[in-house]
Amino acid sequence: MKKATKLRNLITNNDILIAPAVYDCISAKVAENSGFKIAFTSGFSLSASLLGKPDLGLLTASEIIERIKYISASIDIPVIADIDTGYGGVLNVMRTVNEVVLAGAGGIILEDQEWPKRCGHFENKSVVSSSNHVQKIRAAIEARDDSELVIVARTDALSVHGLDEAIHRGRLYADAGADIVFIEAPQSKEQMIKIAQELEGIPLFANMIEGGKTPMLNSEELATLGFKICAFALSGLFSATLGLSDCFRHLALYGNTGELLDRMSFNDFKKLIELPKYLELQERYKE
Repeated sequence: MKKATKLRNLITNNDILIAPAVYDCISAKVAENSGFKIAFTSGFSLSASLLGKPDLGLLTASEIIERIKYISASIDIPVIADIDTGYGGVLNVMRTVNEVVLAGAGGIILEDQEWPKRCGHFENKSVVSSSNHVQKIRAAIEARDDSELVIVARTDALSVHGLDEAIHRGRLYADAGADIVFIEAPQSKEQMIKIAQELEGIPLFANMIEGGKTPMLNSEELATLGFKICAFALSGLFSATLGLSDCFRHLALYGNTGELLDRMSFNDFKKLIELPKYLELQERYKE
């Protein structure tokens, strides 16, 4: 079964989907092994991990697509790929969608910011007209052809034009054919309740960022409000960075990993990267 088909089937179920953001193959495999049914790539995490730079539109389409290809190939669960604004006009969106389908993604997030975009929880964002983004959504639908790629339409209009305009855009994007609507960075539970009420019947995407603008709600609370996907965009990146910081700080101070040893296992890591499977294949085809 195609990963896009898997994702569509999951969306039709009643259960809310928790989607951790992944940024490389190790984080993707950890997500899958932890029992998650889907994952997504966050532009913030990719920019930080690949470039060591903030999410300010610095990543190119080719860099994004290459990382999506490796991540998608490393796991069996569907990946929703953040493709920012599509990297240009409608023709660029169509080419990006073609490439993402070939890369094996199950879905995309396509946003209505002006380029260069910036992280949805940063200040001073700007957005294109709603009609411009509607055309991009329609172009993405045509470009996906029969792949069943799931299209998440994101709007950043809330911080620019207010909640009512963001909700209006969400409805327009759903009417244009988007499968899921993502209103970025609501700043209170009351705003999230209004989004869910005004867009009732439309699958909704919520983005939880520790220290971000949106209140941190758990998946049960979000499901009760009416959200379909609960994404944790930076939890993995923050945790991995904290773990590396602890390890390297200890190593720099004491010249060994000492008390951290009980948190490290070569055997566990070999299982994560499926070493036994590849050794068996190598042995099977040995001359």
